[in-house]
Amino acid sequence: VPYKKVMKYQLAILIISCFIPHADFAQDTTSMVKDSASNLQEVLITATRKKSAALSIPYSFNSISRKEMDEHQFRTTPESLVGTTGVFIQKTNHGGGSPFVRGLTGNQNLLLVDGIRFNNATFRFGPNQYLNTIDAYTIAAIEVARGTGSVQYGSDALGGVIQVFTKDPAFSTIKKFSATAIGKAVTGHMEYTGRADVQYQSEKLSVLAGYTNRNFGHLIGGDTTGKQSPSGYKEHAFDVKLKWKVAGNAIITFAHQYLQQKDVPLFHRVALENFAYYFFAPQQRQMSYAKLDIAGKNKLIKKVTFTASLQKSLERRSYYKNGANHSFIEEDKVTTGGLTVDVASVISKNWTANTGIEYYRDKVNSSKNQTGIASNEIATMRGFYPNEASSDNFSLYSLHHVKINRFVVEAGLRYNSFSIKIPDTVTTGIKLGNVVVTPASIVSNIALLYRINQHQSVYSSFSTGYRTPNIDDMGSLGLVDFRYEIPAYNLKPEKSYNTEIGYRFSNQKIKTTVAFFYMQLSDLITRVQVPGQQVGGYNVYTKENSQQSYLKGLEASFDCRFFKSFDIKTGASYAYGQNLTRNEPMRRIPPFNGRILLNYRKLKWIAAMEYLFAGKQNRLAQGDKDDNRIPTGGTPGWNIINIFGGYVTSQYSVRIGTQNIFNQDYRTHGSGINGVGRSGWISIQVNL
Repeated sequence: VPYKKVMKYQLAILIISCFIPHADFAQDTTSMVKDSASNLQEVLITATRKKSAALSIPYSFNSISRKEMDEHQFRTTPESLVGTTGVFIQKTNHGGGSPFVRGLTGNQNLLLVDGIRFNNATFRFGPNQYLNTIDAYTIAAIEVARGTGSVQYGSDALGGVIQVFTKDPAFSTIKKFSATAIGKAVTGHMEYTGRADVQYQSEKLSVLAGYTNRNFGHLIGGDTTGKQSPSGYKEHAFDVKLKWKVAGNAIITFAHQYLQQKDVPLFHRVALENFAYYFFAPQQRQMSYAKLDIAGKNKLIKKVTFTASLQKSLERRSYYKNGANHSFIEEDKVTTGGLTVDVASVISKNWTANTGIEYYRDKVNSSKNQTGIASNEIATMRGFYPNEASSDNFSLYSLHHVKINRFVVEAGLRYNSFSIKIPDTVTTGIKLGNVVVTPASIVSNIALLYRINQHQSVYSSFSTGYRTPNIDDMGSLGLVDFRYEIPAYNLKPEKSYNTEIGYRFSNQKIKTTVAFFYMQLSDLITRVQVPGQQVGGYNVYTKENSQQSYLKGLEASFDCRFFKSFDIKTGASYAYGQNLTRNEPMRRIPPFNGRILLNYRKLKWIAAMEYLFAGKQNRLAQGDKDDNRIPTGGTPGWNIINIFGGYVTSQYSVRIGTQNIFNQDYRTHGSGINGVGRSGWISIQVNL
């Protein structure tokens, strides 16, 4: 039997065996008393849209803390989710990183930043790079709600919700200033990062501001891959957040985030498709928001949160194919304004609710310039999206949280309507006119959790979800991956019906969760080849609601503290997706994958060994077989080991690590670039 298969089966047996002794731990009444307070310390927000103790949340979720991010020194925000149970990271390019949640990715997962929708009307079908435009050094925590989210947050949450919480400045009874400086370097000139932030604290006013500058060299793969050029790029980011206590218990928050990535190469275009160059030049994101939290004077209006936000994104693609007569520059700008109101109510002692209104408006400006190689003449063309297209998104929702003895009930309803206007008068000779689409949906969910005792709970949930077709679905015209897309304006919303059952256990020594899910998907928007048509040597595709599918899977995690200084964290995920319409596998379904992480902590010292693995994925849809990023016969399985540690004090910290110590060549399924080979890194942080 091949070594990799033996390791995979051994890991599966290890994880399953970890769940056997739970009944014995549950009878430890002393441990129950000691742990009753510590269980409440892990509080999450995303799954229920309110602060909830982890053991009382009737959904499957993940959380990544700032402490974990500091210890691992993850390169980017998407890479912070590597090894997270139920999440799989695909990388089209070194500057990307697209999370799969329960087998779905791209615009079928909803991204949030501090409670504000990050998805806009041009988020692409399939993997995209947008999560990587959030600076990892600004993050306080990341939460993932798997298999739910459409009722809580609206369109796009078919697979789930990923929410990034940025760092908050803290209040202090005395006025004081503090500062932090961070430097990081990776061997092979693969990374040089500098970060500095300053904070002012007082009783009523606190401010936190920071600047990050990063230079990523070409990614060096393992074994026989070597340097993957071009893949390096530069990035800089600025952020500021202010919190101000005003009259009564009201708090005003102002925040601004800015990030720009310069000349990000799309590696597989150059390596596989004969492009001389293909860059995102630049990729840019801005977000500004003001938030007002007011404590109400009666139970029905216990707290009101008003949020006004403005987001701007810029994606400019510059490319030229060897031997072609023209080079191209495409530019897409999206401006998103948002207004939301959330009211927290206490209806009775055991019944609370969140009710709100949300409105977001996306405005898209898109252009394309064609430059003659011989003549240097510039011609203006229709952009990738119809210029001046817009999307208005309006929602009403009500979420209810009920506790009855040992039962927790979560139930909610949302009405969501869109008005999408696409002034597409000419599309490569096809006259379309002004298109107005007004999809609307009502979705609901219900979840039930039963607390067996202070340490154990079982839960089950049913969630309906939807994703309205956006401007990318309907209006895209041009080269995408290995195909040429043309518009489609007769699309309707995708829908999902997700059921899950789970078991959760937590005490001072052990935390574990096992969950099984089954998701039905209908009216899925898929790319369909137009027979007999090609543009520039690429087959022509359009989109249509042509697929009924299902996804099912098993997710398990197990954390255990063996001794005071040692702990182990394990997790594994399996998903199976089937396209019922075409009688073939769903596209890009991640293979069986997981992680084992062994930590040692003693006084100020930290050491860890991490084992990451993924099985071979040879259940391929025809679209996978046509994808030049997926090897013939499927993506091989892989096993890698990372080692890292450090010395941490309140004044400074020094951290070092080695990645992929056996220098294995590997690629995450569907990616356009191989993973990093054997390399070392060092990070130094000074607190002033």
